[in-house]
Parts: sequence; C-alpha cells; structure tokens
Amino acid sequence: MSLPPSDYRFTSPVIRVTAWDDPLVEQLGHDPRSPYVEQFWLPVLGPSTTFLLRHLAARLDQEPEGFDLAVDDTARLLGLGSRSGLGSPFVRALARTGQFRHSRPAGPDALAVRRKLPALSRPQIARLPVALRDAHDRWETSARLEPSVEERRTRARRLALSLLELGEDEEAVEQQLHRWRIHPAMAHEALRWAQVRRGERAPLPLAAASADRPGPPPRLAVPGGSRPKIGATRPAPQATFSPYDPPDAA
Repeated sequence: MSLPPSDYRFTSPVIRVTAWDDPLVEQLGHDPRSPYVEQFWLPVLGPSTTFLLRHLAARLDQEPEGFDLAVDDTARLLGLGSRSGLGSPFVRALARTGQFRHSRPAGPDALAVRRKLPALSRPQIARLPVALRDAHDRWETSARLEPSVEERRTRARRLALSLLELGEDEEAVEQQLHRWRIHPAMAHEALRWAQVRRGERAPLPLAAASADRPGPPPRLAVPGGSRPKIGATRPAPQATFSPYDPPDAA
C-alpha cells in the first residue's frame, strides 16, 4: 500500500482547516453536496473522499474562518473506522483531496480546502462510463442554454424598474419578483438598483442596507408658518411627503 504524499502525512490528532480562496472556482464551481458532484465527481474521487469533502464544506459553512478537525472523531463519523496511521482510510481520503487539487497544505498540520469543486476536465470525462459521459454531455448542453448569474441579475433589474414605472410600491415589486421565481436576495438588490436608477434612493453600498426602511427627512421650519408659492403652475405642497414619492413635474 502506497503512503500519502509527505505534505499529507499529518501527525497531529487535530488538523486546522481553512477555506481555499479561489474566486474563479467559487463563482463557477459546484458545491460538494450538489447533484453534479454526486453524479460525476463521485466515480472519480470515490465515496470516502466525496463524503469527506461534503463534510468539510458543511463545517466551513458553519465556521467560515476555519475550524479544528479532530482526525479520529471525523474518521468514525464518516464510517472510515478508527484505525490510525499514514495508511488509514481517512488519511488516504484526505490525501486524495490533494491529488485532485481540492485541498492544499496550508502550514504544519493545516489544510486549505475548496468550498466549490470545478467541473471535470476532458481527460476525467473520457474515463467515465459511457452512460455517464452521455449524461455529462447533456448537462453541458443544458448549462450553456441556462442564463448566467449576471444575465439573471440584469433581467431582474429591468423587471423591477418596469414595475416601479407602472406605479407599483416596494412591497408589491418584491412580491412580484418572487412570484417570477427570482431569488429573494437578487430581487431585493434589483429593487434597490431600480430605485437608484429612478432617483428615488441614494446609491448606498448593499452591505450598508438594513432591514428597516429609512424614514422621511425632517421638514425645515419656514418663518411665518407657511411655504411660499413657487409658481402658479406648480401644485401646492403636501402636508407630508416621502422620499419614495415621484418628483414633482417640472
């Protein structure tokens, strides 16, 4: 039985696991718990390594800054036995994550792990059984026809802008976007973009947005208790106003 590479011969009972920061794979890759990984990566990696990557992805969701992985406890949790040593099933599964570049050493007894897996390479696809190769070809065709995230975002923004121009309020716009099966986070971002586009809201960073809607700005006191008329063609000022009301006609 061959031993794992020297970088994966961990001697500590605890391994420090952090996320492998790879923006391209994060954007285009597949969650280890996704149907793509289950159908196409599983025959390449084997069940032990696949389940290990799923477990690590779930832990990174809970602890994005990283966590301490107890080797023996995790091996038993995944059904890989309690046998320790460099030739144990758990250590070999861990080494296979590195063999396929789903993890990399990050220091003594430390490992950086991908949260998303890339699509299979052409040589990997060629080694799949014929039925799986055909299924992967169908998946690739379907993925090319499916709109990208940016295309879905652009569509959501245009729909939100159209709804505002038809006179719908904020709540009605978001509800309609949800009915059109647009993700709530994307629907909310599209509404904010459309409001900024119409001049109804200042362009604030999304991270600064809160669940509470901002109240109207305070009205300035006018000497004499009344507002001067600006012109006969302009409507009389309302008693109250909202920053979300459409601007007065010129």
